[in-house]
Amino acid sequence: MKAGLMIGVVLASVSVGGASAQVQGVNLNGPWVCVANCLGAPGSSAFITQYGTQLNVINDAGQPSAGWVEYPGRIWVANAWQGAVYSPDGMTIQFDKGTIWQRPPAAPPPRRRR
Repeated sequence: MKAGLMIGVVLASVSVGGASAQVQGVNLNGPWVCVANCLGAPGSSAFITQYGTQLNVINDAGQPSAGWVEYPGRIWVANAWQGAVYSPDGMTIQFDKGTIWQRPPAAPPPRRRR
């Protein structure tokens, strides 16, 4: 009986850990560029700092807010009072009211001098 209980506890902890890892699977850290329905000028910058499921968000108008991952694929931004979905590759965020953020293009590698 004790062995069966112990196996159940271990399986439960593994499944909880797996769900937690899945939520944190996409890295939203870094700069973003607003491409549609922007609060600031089109092309303005936004920034997200992610700590596990917790987010610090600075929108394209420069307003800070706390946020969090509600579940895999969806975040909530408190001060904006709206949610958003992010793409599986973490390259696009589309907010409920139509604003869209995308990752800025990566800078090309520096050229080597000969």
